[in-house]
Order: sequence, then C-alpha cells, then structure tokens
Amino acid sequence: MAVYAMTGGATGIGAALKNKLTERGDTIIVSDIKGGDVTADLSNEQGRAAAIEGIKGLAKDGLDGFIACAGLGPHVEPKSLITGVNYFGAVSSVEGAKKLVKPGGSIVVVASNSASMDLDPELVEMLLAGEEAKSAEHLSKLDSVQAGSNAYCGSKRAIATWTRRNAPAFAKQGIRLNAVAPGPTDTPLVAAASVAEGFEESMAMAANSIPLGHKAEPDMIADSILFLLGEQSRFVAGSVLFVDGAQDSLMRPDQF
Repeated sequence: MAVYAMTGGATGIGAALKNKLTERGDTIIVSDIKGGDVTADLSNEQGRAAAIEGIKGLAKDGLDGFIACAGLGPHVEPKSLITGVNYFGAVSSVEGAKKLVKPGGSIVVVASNSASMDLDPELVEMLLAGEEAKSAEHLSKLDSVQAGSNAYCGSKRAIATWTRRNAPAFAKQGIRLNAVAPGPTDTPLVAAASVAEGFEESMAMAANSIPLGHKAEPDMIADSILFLLGEQSRFVAGSVLFVDGAQDSLMRPDQF
C-alpha cells in the first residue's frame, strides 16, 4: 500500500484520482481549501506552509508520491488568486513535498493544454522569476476577461515550464517530476468558467474543437496521473503529457 498526498482533491480531477487510489488500497492525504484532510489556502504564503505542515504531520513515514492538482479557472476574482494558486501555490507545494517524497517516488503537476498558448510572455517571466506582487499588479491593469485568460494560460505555461526546468535536479535526487496537460474536462471549474460573463464563447469554442469529439471525464485525466505515479512510467521524467483528445496536436501539429 502506497501513501500519496495531493492538493485540490475535493472535486473534479483530484476527487476522481482520490477515488481510484483509495479503491486500490492506497492512502491519499488531501489538502484543500475545504473538504480535505488538511485545510489550507494555497493563494497565500501562510496557507502554502500550512498545507505542507499538515501533510507532513499525517505522512509520518514519508510519501510515495505527490500530486499538485489545486487550480482556479479564468473567471475567478481577483485575478491574482489564479496565479497565486495555479503557479505559486503549485511550486511551493511541490518544493515542500519533495522533502517528504521517498527516493524512487513520483511528483505530478496538473497543468493544462492551454500552457501552449503564449498570451502574455511578460507575465510568464514574472511568474518564473517569483515576482508574485509584481504579477498581481500587472494583472490589475488589464480588463477582467483579458486578465483572467492571461492569468490562467500564463500560470499553466509557467508551471509546465517550471516542471521541465526542475525535473533534472529532482531526477538526480531520485524523484520523477512530470506534468499532465488536460484539455477541457467535465469539472466544476470548467462548468463555472463556461457560464461566466466574457468567457462563454471561448470556453464553448475550446470544448467544441476537440478532435475526439467531447470533453474529458475527470477519471480519464486521473488515469494518466496514475500512470505517471506508477511503475509503468519508471523512466519517464521531465515530460508534459497532453491528455486532451488531440486538441494540442490540432493547434500545434509541428511542435512537440
């Protein structure tokens, strides 16, 4: 029986993954803003520290793996919350969990296929440089829809880039670091964004452009995470696995 920890496991992809891990007999520790084993808000430094301390207290013998799954959609206000959770919260939780994951373990970050959209390179550079206050100020100068789109896509691009940049160092410590990049998935986050003012059209276009013909179910993304956590992927490190029904290859057929 393995022991895993995860941020954002109360709903959506995280809940589907939790169910699959529990069903096979593993232990899963969930940190979430509500409904988890550890209550913590990843949008601020205090909450990020509380998440790791709470997980550490429950995982006394260490972890076999960790999943950074917490995320916010483009409709959330203020827009700095999006980058705070999706990028800074993810980086902080992964760096904290690294100290708890045993050699031979696996860490998976949930990014998005929107990571391939380079809407705001300046914002992405701020995120990668750790400039949280500056990135919040940058977003505050944009209108709500543009700020939401830039914050979401930019945070996912930045966390996928961060994963790639840091995977070699993690590998040298015996930990495999990878990311999954889901396309539109039938989750509460996507449902809320799809009816939010200013985002209806873009969300509908994204959902309708999937070559396989439909959005993913959360368990489809959870299965890809299970693969990256497991023995079958023991030599996979530094990868960004697109799980999007061929949507990314439709948009970027010559890039890989």
